[in-house]
Amino acid sequence: MAQAIIGLGNPGPEYRDTRHNVGQRVVDGLTRRIHTRFAREASHLIAQTRWRGDALYLIKLGSYMNVSGPAAARLCRKLHLGPADLIIVFDDLDLPLGKVRVRLTGSAGGHNGVRSLIAAFGTDDLRRVKIGIGRPGRPGEDRDRVSDHVLSPFFPEEVEAVAAACDEAADAALALVERR
Repeated sequence: MAQAIIGLGNPGPEYRDTRHNVGQRVVDGLTRRIHTRFAREASHLIAQTRWRGDALYLIKLGSYMNVSGPAAARLCRKLHLGPADLIIVFDDLDLPLGKVRVRLTGSAGGHNGVRSLIAAFGTDDLRRVKIGIGRPGRPGEDRDRVSDHVLSPFFPEEVEAVAAACDEAADAALALVERR
């Protein structure tokens, strides 16, 4: 039975190293770890491989994160994958930098990309691996500051913690694949 790990993020080189794209960074790391490569499918990048004998897709959507749901749903229909076959990897402002958390279900928690996925699939039963990127400044500060924060690169002193978190998130995603 096939499963997919979808790393959320925004397309384009200008977003590659931003906080918002840590989900895609995890999927990039998995392609290296499993020794596979991406192929372009429309605007998406997909690596098709096997993990522990089962089919596994590693996916970087070609749509912007906040509207990723419809594109993910269309692609998953094409690949004959349902919501139960997916593991979503993404950034989380409400977790401290470098903290990794796994959730099997739940609300979007204020994350617009997850909100879009829940709406498109019609369920919040989506397995998730969240990577903490921390919040800017103090709680309650304006949205512009949050937007600037998620679209900014990590500071040099954060890079090591983020790399370790991406490795931990990759381990967590593969553990979810194996548990099913």
